[in-house]
Amino acid sequence: MITYIESILLGLLQGVTELFPISSLGHSVLFAWLFGWNNILKSQSSQGSFFLAYLVLLHVATATALLIFYRKQWIRIISGFFSSLKKRKAENSNEKLAWLIIVATIPAGLFGLIFENSLRTQFAKPLSAALFIIINGFILLTGDWYMKNNHMKQPKRDYMLETSAKHTSSKISFRNAVFIGTAQIFALFAGISRSGITILGGLFSGLDYEDAARFSFLLATPIILAAGILKLPDFFGPLADGIRPQMIVGAIVAGFSAYFTVRFLDKYFRTKTLRPFAIYCIAIGVFSLIIGISGIRPF
Repeated sequence: MITYIESILLGLLQGVTELFPISSLGHSVLFAWLFGWNNILKSQSSQGSFFLAYLVLLHVATATALLIFYRKQWIRIISGFFSSLKKRKAENSNEKLAWLIIVATIPAGLFGLIFENSLRTQFAKPLSAALFIIINGFILLTGDWYMKNNHMKQPKRDYMLETSAKHTSSKISFRNAVFIGTAQIFALFAGISRSGITILGGLFSGLDYEDAARFSFLLATPIILAAGILKLPDFFGPLADGIRPQMIVGAIVAGFSAYFTVRFLDKYFRTKTLRPFAIYCIAIGVFSLIIGISGIRPF
């Protein structure tokens, strides 16, 4: 049902596009379609397929990479969560950041738990993915336009996790956290990027690109990890029979590629913007539409 080559390429694609603001699900749909991997393409938009079990491992691997890269900040956040429970209030930046992540996780978590399978079945198709990736590109351009028109420049400051936590917790209110968390629901559509939506929410809340991206990656970790753990039984069930070794190899590739991707992006957003990703999304979406309309690869 899935070869080692397909699994490695999809694992690499997952690890990169889950964190780049260009949509991992949208790209997995389009790449399977462009390369003619019809068995994978069919499984992406069907219920009870092996691809669901495969996604479980990819999500767990990606979340693990994020946990490792931000391990120091996660230690502070988790410590802040328990200290806030003990005091029954969030006083310092790490305590508030812990609750901001929890609040922002709830809307998309609940909605995804109920509707993810149905949305994936309906929209994980080449035509839908191409259209939503184009929309995602214009969403990213909105963020770039907002930063330019509000004359918001990247501050010149030394990189410190504690400084980042203070800046983020001071700028983002719990109301903004709900807004960002609710916006993540759109990422359930193949082609809309979770990281792109959350970075945009951070920008509109007054963060610079660096802190908006870091908050996005911190916020993605519990959602991606929970999605994987909740569906972990699928990997040990009949859906994965005969292809577990291929899945494990793909997950290892996804984990390593996710680690190096977040390492790159954490530095990239200190001085760069969303514009290159926006242009890329519009270009790959339009290219896919042309390929489909021309009949080279019919939708």
